[in-house]
Amino acid sequence: MRYILIAAKQLELAKTRLGPALPPGERIALAEAMFRDVLAAAMGAGSADRVTVVTSDRTLQGLARGAGAFVIDEEFPRGLNAAVALATTALNPKNADTVCTVLSDIPMTTSEDIDQVFAAMPPGRGAVLVPSRDFSGTNIICRSPADVIPTHFGRMSLLRHLDDCRASDLPAKVLRLARPALDLDVMTDLAEFVRAGSATYTHNHLARLGIAHH
Repeated sequence: MRYILIAAKQLELAKTRLGPALPPGERIALAEAMFRDVLAAAMGAGSADRVTVVTSDRTLQGLARGAGAFVIDEEFPRGLNAAVALATTALNPKNADTVCTVLSDIPMTTSEDIDQVFAAMPPGRGAVLVPSRDFSGTNIICRSPADVIPTHFGRMSLLRHLDDCRASDLPAKVLRLARPALDLDVMTDLAEFVRAGSATYTHNHLARLGIAHH
């Protein structure tokens, strides 16, 4: 079966690099808006059998269940890679042979983008990596089998994922997609996201904050 796995940090811990520019309440609301957008894209993707969310955040768990997603309770913040490993293990008994892991801070991502990732998967064993704009990070990783390599979300993750694929003799494809490449970490990212325009929760939230006019 094909699963989409959304990995989301506790809202209070998300987007800390925006701390100097946004008060905690606005930062939390922004992280929630981004999660809603990624969840909507995942639920609309036609190529997946199930959508799963791994998080310790009760608010996000409620949103996921309300949308019809399966929730894996991380219980406490472990870091993204440990959370993904926990979820991947939990999905093993559920015949999750292909798992597409999507980060929750890429709100421009659409259902079509996720479907493209599944379509790019090689037959049998393989991985598809969707890089960040600067080509250093990984914003989406699809793996088959689901636990064939670990995830290395964070600094220089694209290179580390590709190294693991080579070491495991795993066919890997780097798929450049413009919308998922834009993760929102710093104020310039927010401004660029607003300029691009989108009918998203995130855009509406940033417009309310006045960032649309910066």
